[in-house]
This record gives sequence, C-alpha cells and structure tokens, in this order.
Amino acid sequence: MQPKQKTTEYKIPHSGPAREALRVKGQFWTPAWIADAMVCYVLADQRKTIFDPAVGAGAFFVAAKKIASTIQLQGFDVDAEVLQTPSEELSPSDFANVKIADFVLTPPAQKLPAIVANPPYIRHHRLSAETKERLRKLCLEITGQTIDGRAGLHVYFLLRALQLLQNKGRLAFILPADICEGVFAKPLWQWLTKHYCLEAIVTFAPEASPFPNIDTNPIIVLLRRAIPQATIQWAYCHEAETDDLWKWMASDLHSNSYTGLTIHQRDLSEALATGLSRAPQQKLSGQLCLGDLAKVVRGVATGANEFFFLTCEQIKQIGLPEKYFVNAVGRTRDVKGDQLTDETLGALQQANRPTKLLALNGEPLESYPASLRTYLQYGESLGLAEKPLISQRRIWYKMESRIVPPILFAYLGRRNSRFIRNHAGAIPLTSFLCVYPHRTEEDYVRRLWQALNHPETIANLALTGKSYGAGAVKVEPRALERLLIPEKIAQEFGLTNTAPTLFEM
Repeated sequence: MQPKQKTTEYKIPHSGPAREALRVKGQFWTPAWIADAMVCYVLADQRKTIFDPAVGAGAFFVAAKKIASTIQLQGFDVDAEVLQTPSEELSPSDFANVKIADFVLTPPAQKLPAIVANPPYIRHHRLSAETKERLRKLCLEITGQTIDGRAGLHVYFLLRALQLLQNKGRLAFILPADICEGVFAKPLWQWLTKHYCLEAIVTFAPEASPFPNIDTNPIIVLLRRAIPQATIQWAYCHEAETDDLWKWMASDLHSNSYTGLTIHQRDLSEALATGLSRAPQQKLSGQLCLGDLAKVVRGVATGANEFFFLTCEQIKQIGLPEKYFVNAVGRTRDVKGDQLTDETLGALQQANRPTKLLALNGEPLESYPASLRTYLQYGESLGLAEKPLISQRRIWYKMESRIVPPILFAYLGRRNSRFIRNHAGAIPLTSFLCVYPHRTEEDYVRRLWQALNHPETIANLALTGKSYGAGAVKVEPRALERLLIPEKIAQEFGLTNTAPTLFEM
C-alpha cells in the first residue's frame, strides 16, 4: 500500500437549487479519507480490478490509483454529465470502462471481485410507482422475499452488488444508517448474514461525520462472499479525517489500537439484535421498557396544517365559532423546555403562532353554522379533499381524534430529545408522539415523566430510534415503546410493570 496523497475535495452545497439537485439525484460525493480507506479494504489480496456502480466524480478511482496505477477501473453511472466534470487526479482514459447505465435495473453480466460504492441516497418517496414495483421484484429474485416499500434506492444498490460479487470477492459500501434501522432492516440483515461474511461495520460520531450538514448518519459496511462468521468488528470513528481509518483497513482489519477509532469485537447475534449502527449493549433481564408502562401513539396528522391549524387571529378574522376548535401544539420548537403550560400557549398566541386545531367529528355540512360551512366550501375549492392523506377519510374534514396525552415526546430531536409534561391539555400534531401512561394518577404520571427525562434513559433513545446527521434521532411509536428505563432509574422513581387503562381502550 502506498501512503495517502492530497486530493481535491468536493464541497457539498448547504442550500438552494444545487442542494435540491443533489437530493433528486442522491449524489453526495465521498471525501478522500473515506474513499482511500474503503478501497484499501476491497483491493486486499492484490486484486487487479475495482468496480464502482455509482462512479460520480470518481473518488474511488482516485483512491485506487494511489494504490496501483495498473488497477483496472470499471463502473456504471446514470449521469453522463458528472463524468465529464474536470478533475486534477483523473483523465478521460480512467473512465474508459465506465458505462452510462442503471446498475440496479440493467446490471453488468459478469461477476465482480471488488465492489466499492457510495450509492445514490434517493428516498422511497422520490421513486416512481413503476420503479418501486421493479425493485420489489428484484428483491424477491435475489433474496426470495420482499422488503418494506419504504426502502430507499441505496438498499437495492447493495442487493444488486451482493448478487454480482464473485466468490471470495470483497465489498465496501458507505450507506445511510437507516439501512440498519428502518422497518425493512431486520429481514434484510438476517438474509445477508446467512449468505455473506459480514466482517466489519464503521460508524461515526456526529463531529466525525464524512458528510457534515447532511441529514443522514452514515455507516460503512465491509463484507466478503465467503462462509459467514459468528463475530464482527464494529468501529466507532470519533475523529474527522483521521488516518487511522485508512491504516486499519490497510492492515486488513488486523490492528485494533488507534486514537481516532474505537474497535469492538461483537457477537453477530448481539449486533443484529441491538442494531448494527448502534454501540454494543449488554442485555439485562427484567429491565423495564416504556411499553410496559405506557402506550405511544402518533400526534394528529391534519393533511393540511394551513387550513386546519389556525391562529386565534385567523379564527377571529374568518368568524369561525371557537367551540369547534381545541388547543393544539404543532412544532417541537414551540415548547422551549420540558413542560407545556397555559402560559406556553399564551405566549405562542401573542406571537401569532397557530394553537387551535379545527376538530370536527364529520357531521353533515348543513349542520354547521354559515361561517363554518363557507370555510369548508373554501377548503373544497382548494382541492383539499383530493390531497393524499385527506382523501383517505370518509368525510374529508373529519379530524383524527386523540385523548389529551399527559406526556409528549419530540418526534425528531436534535440533541434536545425530551419528554414534555402536557399541563395545557393540548393535542399534539405529528412533530410529537403521545405518551399515555397505563396509570393516570398525577403522582404516577409525574414520576414516569421524570424517569423518562433522566439522562440515562434519554441516552437509550439511540438504541431504539433512527439516527440522522448532527446527532438527530427519529423515533417511531413502537420503537419508543421499546425504550429501556435503567433498573436503578425505575427503582428511584418507583416504577413497576403496569396493566393498560382507558388509554388503550
């Protein structure tokens, strides 16, 4: 292996049309310190060819040429324009064996010895129905099963690459962590680890992320087409642009003493149970989880906040009767601390923030006062009844109902995840989750809320939620019910397993 050399770095745009173009194409270029390390892994054993299914600006080609100028560079990309971007490190001849084609749907015919990629990160909602159906059939062909339709295009890049990896071949992919955390993750990794040898996973501290200011948390997957093994190496990179990542992969994962990396040997069974993107955990018997003590439900999805979620001033100007509205809270940033009070709502109203939810039960239109009928007819003229979520309702203006939750949880928290005591009797929208304790006594609800906000409990959110960039964690209702409450915290606040009450009825 040759020492690393300085390479030209690509700057990811922070906002505007350039950033949106990246989202559409899913293109986020790989920094040199990541590309160098990944290429070292796949080119072990003196391999002569490297294949990149999403070549882009050619970061992995640049890294491969540092190792050996005679390496044969092969790849695919759908974007001919990006391949023509001038580069100091690559010449047109380096792209001679790059085909302009869709790797997933029109793959190469031959098996490949070394595959390295940063596949396009295109989320499922940006894929057409036709493409989704073709991907569903592809997954069934490769794995013998289908996976949840919320899997992004990067998942299918991995599946196709696995199919094309030759015996004893190596693969290194950098991927969003949702590939280990999404609803599709469990069956995907159970299948993969039965048929391939997963050697290592690399995760990153927020301050060491290869993609700063990007709303995704990356991991690197390293594997071989070989007999599966019972253990894996799990590395946590806590220093950006560290040489240690390259050195570790250049050692073929044999060294384990570095300042920029922390490396654990993990049982594969434990890693799969905990989540490959999450740190090793010791399973404790008898430990309570939130689902033992409460039920979690999503906040209200209106389908059109601008119509159903109004300010007091809007209600007054339109002349709508207040009796058809309930107090509500829409944004996590509208609750500064961990308590939502009448004073909180009052301050929001003073700031002309919406705090009133139009909570109709779906009575016939003619039963409403004239001003409300006129407002609903205005909503129809806007085409609200045809909007995706609203069109699923039998009566388009009938709002979801919720009992006022005693505790709220921020749906997507950035380093400020917290449980909020709801003293204001407000109904939350979808930025929050509703937590309904099995027991309703005020003292019990207070103790549960305090236990949930304990730093050691909050730290366990990383074990259940989906991780995003900058330390953000997104937690779905069923995942939040799996939140572990440390035994000593449960004892401190007098919490024991309880039976459901009216909130579950």
